[in-house]
Amino acid sequence: MIKTNELVETITKGIQEKKGKGIVVADLSGIEGSICNYFIICTGNSPTQVDAITDSVEEYTREHTGEKPVHVVGRENAQWVAMDYTDVLVHIFLPDVREYYNLENLWEDAKLERIPDLD
Repeated sequence: MIKTNELVETITKGIQEKKGKGIVVADLSGIEGSICNYFIICTGNSPTQVDAITDSVEEYTREHTGEKPVHVVGRENAQWVAMDYTDVLVHIFLPDVREYYNLENLWEDAKLERIPDLD
């Protein structure tokens, strides 16, 4: 089993491969009752990019760690895709959908790490 921190780093690189923006890693590990240890949240500018980021995360993570998501939902409309890696949940949003759900503020006690966008 791969370490959770390595999984978070690998998923982040998979997002960056397809120029996902606004990457935020929410550390939920110290919060009682949380559904996982980490949320990784990012934005794609179009349904096509959201789908490409999803594919990239899946392929990059499988190639570099051997891990596969337990479940992926939202691919049909590619406005909000959620990928479940058990300890890590990945959320890939269109900008307006991300703003509406505002997951960064859902877990007030979580430590947030903002990953700089790659140019």
